[in-house]
Parts: sequence; C-alpha cells; structure tokens
Amino acid sequence: MNFESSVDIITEWDIVAARQLGRNKAKEVGFGTVDQARITTAISELARNIYLYAGKGKIEINHITEGNLKGLLVTASDEGPGIADVRKALEDGYTTSGGLGAGLPGVKRLMDNFKIETVIGEGTKISATKWLR
Repeated sequence: MNFESSVDIITEWDIVAARQLGRNKAKEVGFGTVDQARITTAISELARNIYLYAGKGKIEINHITEGNLKGLLVTASDEGPGIADVRKALEDGYTTSGGLGAGLPGVKRLMDNFKIETVIGEGTKISATKWLR
C-alpha cells in the first residue's frame, strides 16, 4: 500500500475537500458513480465526526490491491477524546451531537470492510475499505 493523499480536517471546508479528494481517487481506481457516491458519503461522515468530536484530525485515502482486487482504503484518525462505547456508537440512531445517528453505522454499511481502534483520551483511528467489483 502506498500513501496516496490526505486532507487535514480542521474546518468544515476540509470536509468538502476530503469528499472531493475521495471522489477523484474513486474515479482513478475505476469505481462507477454509485460506488463513488458511497465512498464520498462515508468520507463525509468520517470527516464530520473528526470535526465535531475531536476538533481536528486527518483523512487519508490510499489505492490498495489484494491479489486481483483493487480498491480504496480510507483512514480517519484523530487525537480526540476517543469513543467511550464503540458498540453503542455503531447503533443506528445513537448520537451525542443531536444528529441523525447515521454516521458510523452508515459508514460501516457503505464500505466493504470497517475497523475502529480507539483509546479514551488518546484518539480514534477508523479504517474503511471499498473494493472494486
């Protein structure tokens, strides 16, 4: 895996920049418009969570291959407060910000692989992969 591109998430405009980068990278890999929309939506949710809960962080987007498969790996990382209850955060409708509570469960559904690593007081790293079919 080669490090490809990243966007530091500090302001709301950075969420837009991360979405645009994700769409461009998805096009480069060969994803169709439906999967491009899935990937950009997942990136938007991850970036928004960084902005809302951690204050700042980073979205990294990498082209990956595994055998004959090609895809994108999206990594969202921050040094925020961490997620106290990961299981609860993955429940549809759960929110601590007053939103719809579709963020992390939605990302998990939109992408093919999903992994959360979090340490209270140190931060969170979420990895999500989408494979080209």
